Amino acid sequence: MRYWPRFRYRRGKIEIGDRLFTRCGVVIDAQSGVITIGNDVSINDYSILLGHGGIRIGDNVRIAAHVVVVAFEHSYDDPAVPIRLQPVKKDGIVIGDDVWIGAGAKVLAGSHIAQGCVIGANSVVKGATVPFGVYVGAPARLVKTRTAKAVENGER
Repeated sequence: MRYWPRFRYRRGKIEIGDRLFTRCGVVIDAQSGVITIGNDVSINDYSILLGHGGIRIGDNVRIAAHVVVVAFEHSYDDPAVPIRLQPVKKDGIVIGDDVWIGAGAKVLAGSHIAQGCVIGANSVVKGATVPFGVYVGAPARLVKTRTAKAVENGER
């Protein structure tokens, strides 16, 4: 059964490639940014994309259930002003081609997940990853690369 995501454009824009597959409860909210989704992407149950600072997702990306991708963060520097009244800091997110993001992971503003990465379940990504890296934990850390076996066999 096909589940349609909840799209919210507000002042932003959403661009979708061919063959986007979504499951129940997905929210894609451009807010004031641009969300670009490549070809052959799946976004599973109850995942949320919030695009104030912009989100670019490559081709062949798999996003598991309950993943949250947020391209902004709240300021909280001035204790005399309630946090809700302080400005947000917009910072784009890039998710490269052939990436798998495990269930419950969080991808925070300014992150760049390189091509071929695997992000483990419940990991928190902030910053840049190396291509074909496998990352786990909070904060996410590199535990191995997917290229080692291919390099040994002379494939890459």
